[in-house]
Amino acid sequence: MDIQSLAKNHISVCICTYKRPQMLANLLSKLQNQVTDNLFAYSAVVVDNDTNQSAKATVTDWQNKSSIKIDYFCEPQQNIALARNKAVANANGSFIAFIDDDEFPENTWLINLFKIQQEYKVAGVLGPVKPYFEVTPPQWVVKSRICERSSFPTGTILKRPTDTRTGNVLFDKAIFTDLKEPFNSTFGLSGGEDVDFFIRMMKNGLTFVWCDEARVYEIVPLHRLRKKHFLKRALLRGGVVSGKSSLWSTDTAKSLVAIVAYTVALPFLAIAGQHLFMKYLIKDFDHIGKILGLIGYKIIDQR
Repeated sequence: MDIQSLAKNHISVCICTYKRPQMLANLLSKLQNQVTDNLFAYSAVVVDNDTNQSAKATVTDWQNKSSIKIDYFCEPQQNIALARNKAVANANGSFIAFIDDDEFPENTWLINLFKIQQEYKVAGVLGPVKPYFEVTPPQWVVKSRICERSSFPTGTILKRPTDTRTGNVLFDKAIFTDLKEPFNSTFGLSGGEDVDFFIRMMKNGLTFVWCDEARVYEIVPLHRLRKKHFLKRALLRGGVVSGKSSLWSTDTAKSLVAIVAYTVALPFLAIAGQHLFMKYLIKDFDHIGKILGLIGYKIIDQR
């Protein structure tokens, strides 16, 4: 590819971070050796969402030795949506990739996303996020597969917003041109700003496809393997989803039926195995959090 085309195909890798300097350093290290095959150039945009700029020293250290350009910005108001918006506003590439600060990619991550985007000419391409356990997980976590997320054959058009996320995605930057606030700041503390974004973009007719070869890994530390953590996340997730539903709807009725069915089944699932009990208890909490949110009561409203 000639120099002019290479300059046109520039990917800004956007990283929003909050008090995870060691994980951020690991991510910046893994970004150094992305395969490009001279199809594109890339750089990184780091937005520190900590008013004390706890990531600045890490970024400065990597700026001094990095093979790619790394820009640093601070969004002092703790709000993940505002941090994402600042990243988008300061991304100079014709494409924008998002990856979380507790993740790290394979060295073919960007090129796989880019090739699929070029092949399908879509608004965005998403890839799988695989768990990377810092310690050996309990057997019930492994058997229940609760840390694993849905994957699809490459080229699959994603039609459900619940299958989307910003932990591993490449966007055509053009989709942000007329968006004053791409990510809704009302979701800034609870999370769900990414799903909300995809809901709105899909309603506008934009298409997003899957690339199963563009893998990244999410670090799962010990504290995320506790039962309490999974249950709190489920309540929060349900509360976030409730903002997109109506109290009087078929979807709400399904959640009510699910709560009854799961709750009745739990004693029997406990006999069958802890992995089944926890898997469906988490599902139960998802629906409970949703119903509570619909009636205006959120037990947990911040991540």
